[in-house]
Amino acid sequence: MLELQHLKKYYATQKAVDDISLTIREGSIFGLLGPNGAGKSSLLRMVTGITMPDEGKIMMGGEAFDPVKHSRYIGYMPEERGLYKKMKIGEQTLYLAQLKGLSKIESMQKIKYWFDKLDMNSWWNKKVEDLSKGMSQKLQFVTTVIHDPKLLILDEPFSGLDPVNSEVIKNEIFELAQKGTTILFSTHRMEQVEEICEDIALVHQGKVILNGSVVEIKQQFKENKFRLETDQALNHFDELIIDQKNTTYTFQYKEPENAKQVLGYCLSHDIQILNYQELLPSLNDIFIRKVEGSAARTFSINS
Repeated sequence: MLELQHLKKYYATQKAVDDISLTIREGSIFGLLGPNGAGKSSLLRMVTGITMPDEGKIMMGGEAFDPVKHSRYIGYMPEERGLYKKMKIGEQTLYLAQLKGLSKIESMQKIKYWFDKLDMNSWWNKKVEDLSKGMSQKLQFVTTVIHDPKLLILDEPFSGLDPVNSEVIKNEIFELAQKGTTILFSTHRMEQVEEICEDIALVHQGKVILNGSVVEIKQQFKENKFRLETDQALNHFDELIIDQKNTTYTFQYKEPENAKQVLGYCLSHDIQILNYQELLPSLNDIFIRKVEGSAARTFSINS
């Protein structure tokens, strides 16, 4: 659906985007990750045609990207709000839908569908300035998807949303992807990406430092850690146990045979195994390990 070839973007002496190449599969949910200032927003502005790259190419659907031709296929929700504060919500949604090329009849049908779905019918005569940040975010999401874009670009879409509405928007993202929409999801919140995205690119200082599927990346950085919960204490394998809480043990195996030794010991001593699972590193841990700098240490899941 979207291919970025050696994109570069400079502002004065700053390399905001420094030779980035990515391929985003049609119908996938792709996570673009990195701390604030990593170059994510600069990259998205080029993909949407707001700015042009200083070097490199953007291909959409196998064609060279043409902002005039392809913008109608794109839905872009920027991190900064782009709504008219003094305008009534219903009128504004109708206006923006028609700007996207829908007729007035089509626009009203789409508005009814989304307002019903997200419980927004009572908002019609309210002004944007009267909305909370979370309500404004829901409205911006609707105006972004109302024309059924083929490529949906979401920059920090959960900002300001409470847990309930975050879940609502997340479910809508999944449903759109199932219907074939390609979704490019930009955020600095790693835990959201682990839950939502299939493929990711980690960006740091304008460069891609990691790229691939979430599953493959986690496997690549695994540390042979396993959690074992038993019905009684283990009086063995102290050299492999790195953490213990009651009868729940975290092991780090040094050799492939260690797993057989631990499980075999439990079976031979009538120790019941209540739970056993491999512990894979979080994307946040992987990012810190890749960057190994002071900026990365402040880039926590709870930031």
